[in-house]
Amino acid sequence: MIKTFHQDPRDPEFVQNPYPFYDSVRDAGPLFHWEDYGILCSVEHKTVNAIMRDRRFGREAPEGFQPVHPAHLKPFYDVEKHSLLELEPPTHTRLRGLLVRAFTNRRVAELEPKIEALTYELIEGFPDGEVDLLPAFCEKIPIIIISRLLGVPEDMSDQLLEWSHDMVAMYQVRRDRAVEDAAVKATQDFSAFIREYIEARRGEPRDDLITHLIAANDEGEKLSTDELVTTCILLLNAGHEATVHSFANGIKALLEESDVPSQHFKTPEDTVQMVEETLRIDPPLHMFTRYAMQDISAFGHDFKTGDVIGLMLAGANHDPEKFACPMKLDAERGGIGNMSFGAGLHFCIGTPLAKLEMAVALPILFAKYPDMKLAEPLVYADRFHFHGLETLRVKLGVKNDG
Repeated sequence: MIKTFHQDPRDPEFVQNPYPFYDSVRDAGPLFHWEDYGILCSVEHKTVNAIMRDRRFGREAPEGFQPVHPAHLKPFYDVEKHSLLELEPPTHTRLRGLLVRAFTNRRVAELEPKIEALTYELIEGFPDGEVDLLPAFCEKIPIIIISRLLGVPEDMSDQLLEWSHDMVAMYQVRRDRAVEDAAVKATQDFSAFIREYIEARRGEPRDDLITHLIAANDEGEKLSTDELVTTCILLLNAGHEATVHSFANGIKALLEESDVPSQHFKTPEDTVQMVEETLRIDPPLHMFTRYAMQDISAFGHDFKTGDVIGLMLAGANHDPEKFACPMKLDAERGGIGNMSFGAGLHFCIGTPLAKLEMAVALPILFAKYPDMKLAEPLVYADRFHFHGLETLRVKLGVKNDG
């Protein structure tokens, strides 16, 4: 018998700390019914991991079970329907294959010196005393780097952030008509902007990702213009929303758990492990859903075609069966089993870039300000199933110019 639990995802206590709820439902078994969402969910690591990799569950609703959207949201979903995140094979296979050909590991690795230079540049712009690292550091690095990678102008970064915020808000529980209207307008404006740049690159190719996406092909197949627009928007939005809060949540965890955060970044190996651990302990995305693509008997339940299941990534990351003392920041775990960026077919394609940005920037930040402290109690924003701070104000301490 699957147990039902009630938890308002907008309850202030839950917003600030959802982990006690995840712990409270853990003993229910592989699955529980979250009454407020009206779907089955799982916080069990082995179940979340298994469903992520099970092709009987997918992101795209099976035929006959597609959700019906109101007419005023058509511009938003006309763009989203081409998103890699929302598609299954064979379309997903084609799009991801073409994207991988352009978004190569070599191209990501070549960004390292640019990330390093940008990190120093941003730090030099900090005021004396206190700074809110969220807008001054955590937001800047991801949006500027992905802009450079795509080839869109950096001076558009504030506008890109605004569009991204408005579009991503569609997947937050606080969504209402005002949020929807803002998302539609952002989608239209963002699409027009990207479409203009795609057309410019067709006539004047450059060494940027948009040009390489235009040129990418696999056995003669290419991305359509609509697919290109959506892919560029996805890269900008995902690069912003996930990486920004990975940075901020990670810095918060390090400042709360360690008197000397810089000690965790002594070697490249130490850095890689600590980045993985900060991602595990407080990830930016807490739920990712899947559809049952067919009738399935699994995990003690008979799923019907079209059933939705919520995979609680943060709950899986705190499963004590997988991670001993899960609330403890422990880099010795090595990142094995970290579910923050998903798994299987839909494993986040931007993961290497997000981890590289953190691995380059965090050691520099804490080396420059080894005595940094939190300036005030921090508050998470009411944006579930995202999990990110409203501000990250810190007392910088004495700057190390050595």
